[in-house]
Amino acid sequence: MIDLFSGLDAWVVVSLMLALTFVLAFEFINGFHDTANAVATVIYTKAMPPHLAVFFSGVFNFLGVLLGGVGVAYAIVHLLPVELLINVNTGHGLAMVFSLLAAAITWNLGTWYFGIPASSSHTLIGSILGVGLANALISDIPLGDGVNWQKAIDIGMSLVLSPMAGFAVAALVLLGLKWWRPLSKMHKTPDQRRKLDDKKHPPFWNRLVLVISAMGVSFVHGSNDGQKGIGLIMLVLIGIVPAKFVLDLNSTTYQIERTRDATMHLSQFYERNAATLGEYLALGKAKSADLPEQFSCNPQQTEPTIAALQSSLQGVTDYRALSAEKRVEVRRYLLCLDDTAKKVGKLPGLEPREKADLEKLRKDLTATTEYAPFWVIVAVALALGLGTMVGWKRVVLTVGEKIGKQGMTYAQGMSAQITAACAIGMANIFSLPVSTTHVLSSGVAGTMVANKSGLQGGTVKTILLAWVLTLPATMGLAAGLFWLASKAIG
Repeated sequence: MIDLFSGLDAWVVVSLMLALTFVLAFEFINGFHDTANAVATVIYTKAMPPHLAVFFSGVFNFLGVLLGGVGVAYAIVHLLPVELLINVNTGHGLAMVFSLLAAAITWNLGTWYFGIPASSSHTLIGSILGVGLANALISDIPLGDGVNWQKAIDIGMSLVLSPMAGFAVAALVLLGLKWWRPLSKMHKTPDQRRKLDDKKHPPFWNRLVLVISAMGVSFVHGSNDGQKGIGLIMLVLIGIVPAKFVLDLNSTTYQIERTRDATMHLSQFYERNAATLGEYLALGKAKSADLPEQFSCNPQQTEPTIAALQSSLQGVTDYRALSAEKRVEVRRYLLCLDDTAKKVGKLPGLEPREKADLEKLRKDLTATTEYAPFWVIVAVALALGLGTMVGWKRVVLTVGEKIGKQGMTYAQGMSAQITAACAIGMANIFSLPVSTTHVLSSGVAGTMVANKSGLQGGTVKTILLAWVLTLPATMGLAAGLFWLASKAIG
């Protein structure tokens, strides 16, 4: 990490430090904002004392970030269109990062202050979309090209469907528990347990399941939400010090060879499917000399891009041997080829086997561009883990008592937590960002309906209002800040 600051101007160092501080502050706030949801049921049901629950939740959040990979991180990054990612400069990068982070942090703190279980995922995604759209307006780019809408739709679907699934599945799990053990003590609330049984804690097995599932939610929350912070830091590093981070400088010779081989196999793939793709890719018509000086991603330039990339990587065994300009160039070629391959994979006419081959080639193409240094992962893990250990009280009461008209039973807590852990874990496998807040709170609501407890209209309306307003509010705030920042540096 020490090498990060070598050879940089003082103002770039200061800007970089500020940007990294902003990202880690966002993750710290995310920790106490979202993790309250992960420990809400286990604290409310007295399965664990608050200080222990919060401490262990922080530890499992830390482990989740550390072991979670970077799939979700780059799903967030690629919300921005490839043109913006390949042509970002230091000033533009700073304006982009500070605008989206300031918007996200402002909204997160506001909703936390009022104890509203709003989603940090929605907040961040809305901020990124706002920056992308503002950049399109400022740069006279069509709004349709200002954001990677296909990625935005995929993420939007996961954010919309996951709470619905959480509601339904948690309700079914609770009904299954009631059918299996209708007279069990797990169907009591903490108040009923204390009054009727004179016991403070849940029965042993219920307590064990509550604790394990709460830690499971913390782990998958760390994995999913922590990766969003990793993606933000990589945006910062690539935007401000591109020479050091556009490519993974620790890539082995074998990894570089795999990247080079992927470009060769990609060329062969396109030749093999020329009958289907020839017109879309202008196969056989474009030449290397056709690449424009102001490089842009265009499927019609695929063949020249492949040729230029192969030429740039010829004989290269270590990315450090490339000049700073050449590294940026190689990354541009790789991102563009991946972007085109993704579009090709959605075209009709390709056989399923060919689409599967294309997906494998895409993974090899991006192996040395979609990465995160270990210190980035550890920094985000620490920020999220430490943030978990403060500020949890405001949201715990909302989740435990204010969603339903009656208090939460042990069975309801178990059902909601098991559902949330499984749903977020599945999203991690498919590299989709989801909202821990919405999945868990909708799971609690589902169990309240299944238990015929009824829902508190005021709280549900407040949560739904925050859910509906978060995207437009953060988009507008981030867009406005980015416009002001662009005018200031322009």
